[in-house]
Amino acid sequence: MVKRALISVSDKTGIVELAGELSGLGIEIVSTGGTAKALKDAGIPVIGISEVTGFPECLDGRVKTLHPAIHGGLLAMRGNPEHMKRIEELGITPIDLVVVNLYPFEATIMKEGVSFAEAIENIDIGGPTMIRAAAKNHQDVAVVVDPADYEVVLQEIKQTGDVSAKTKLDLCYKVFETTAAYDAMIADYLKKVRGDDSFPERLTLTYKLAQGMRYGENPHQKAAFYKEIGKLPACLPDAVQLNGKELSYNNINDTNGALDLLKEFDGEIAVVGCKHANPCGVGVADTVFEAYTKAYEADPVSIFGGIVVTNTEVDEPTAKKMAEIFLEIIVAPSYTEEALAVLKKKKNLRVLQLASIGERQPEGYDMKKVSGGLLVQERDRVLLNEDDLKVVTKTQPTEKQMADMLFAMKIVKHTKSNGIAIAKDGQSLGIGPGQVNRIWATESAIERSGERVVGAALASDAFFPFDDCAKAAAKAGITCIIQPGGSIRDQDSIDACDEAGIAMVFTGMRHFKH
Repeated sequence: MVKRALISVSDKTGIVELAGELSGLGIEIVSTGGTAKALKDAGIPVIGISEVTGFPECLDGRVKTLHPAIHGGLLAMRGNPEHMKRIEELGITPIDLVVVNLYPFEATIMKEGVSFAEAIENIDIGGPTMIRAAAKNHQDVAVVVDPADYEVVLQEIKQTGDVSAKTKLDLCYKVFETTAAYDAMIADYLKKVRGDDSFPERLTLTYKLAQGMRYGENPHQKAAFYKEIGKLPACLPDAVQLNGKELSYNNINDTNGALDLLKEFDGEIAVVGCKHANPCGVGVADTVFEAYTKAYEADPVSIFGGIVVTNTEVDEPTAKKMAEIFLEIIVAPSYTEEALAVLKKKKNLRVLQLASIGERQPEGYDMKKVSGGLLVQERDRVLLNEDDLKVVTKTQPTEKQMADMLFAMKIVKHTKSNGIAIAKDGQSLGIGPGQVNRIWATESAIERSGERVVGAALASDAFFPFDDCAKAAAKAGITCIIQPGGSIRDQDSIDACDEAGIAMVFTGMRHFKH
């Protein structure tokens, strides 16, 4: 039976109402600091923590509940006669319900200009200690850390005078889920403050549930979307949805890939079309309408049902052209009122506004779950080092050819390996993604480029193992190639390019993407 409750919360949402109901049921309420004041101001009888411990709160409130009179009341097992006899001898009253939420460490570190001292002061000590103690003794003590659970607990107490064993276990689980995430967040903050870029001995991550999903990649797979804690500029969780259905698992994965590619275009208007996490059309131009037209015309078949992202405002003419075909998602930093009116006529079209789309993504890890483990690496944030560029053929690239090659390299960096991208005049042509050998990727990209391939640039995400790709490019009429180099047969490809008059540049940097 619940006879005494300890209440101490930072988030006071609904706490006065809960405490009022508990008090009305004849339950004693013990409270601390600001919570006690809020309850007293509301006319609710409260026993101060110092009345229980016989010791004043001290050290600016850092020490309040860390006392045997509190933890004895939490940890005494009601079914253990020795426990109950001992706390009676010590004058300790059992605590049957704990309502505690922790200092707002997350909200504190999210504040602009927060000091290290302020962040440290918002690391809760007494709160986690109390809720862990209560949760350990959950067969006897109900512990609530989330205001969303107040009503369930209150209704059970009203009906039976106690909280059910099932609910206590559910609440116990939530406690350790909460403290694990809380500690992981603190550790991550301290790692960043130290400027430590090494991989930790133990990697503990914490994410918040952003949304449940109908299913995952396929209808038979359960799925959910979790977001990182902290500021997330230029990332999908920072976007605001203005129209359309809820995002699916595949929508989020594919859009993330499109946004990653868009980041390569800094200071120029770009549009990226993406399908199944691979780029299918990319355009750069002086206006968003021209850029979208280039992206669309690069592959009008594949972009159908795809995702389009741009780093500039969408105007009405562009919106009308976008609305001519079926698109899953459009993401832009903003839309004119007229453009939004056009797009909203398509009720299922997901229209997202990501105001921070032009910002660089924060540094962090790229992770891939494998059975029994987790692969962790730095994000691939660099396209190439200009000092490492090396023209390896007799033919030197023109300024325009170099621009086309760099454009194509931006695309192939974000194409699944083995990947080849062909481009010309600020427009992608054929893209050959995800093949098990490089010649197939090359042949696919050439075929998709059609007649436009003549005079175009070709980029490869990794070196040519043989000269077959260079020969295929020459036969198609490609005039310049950019690739990492590093094969033991590089000279064979160089010779093939020299024979065809193709300019070839080595970057010295591979961009596998699996």
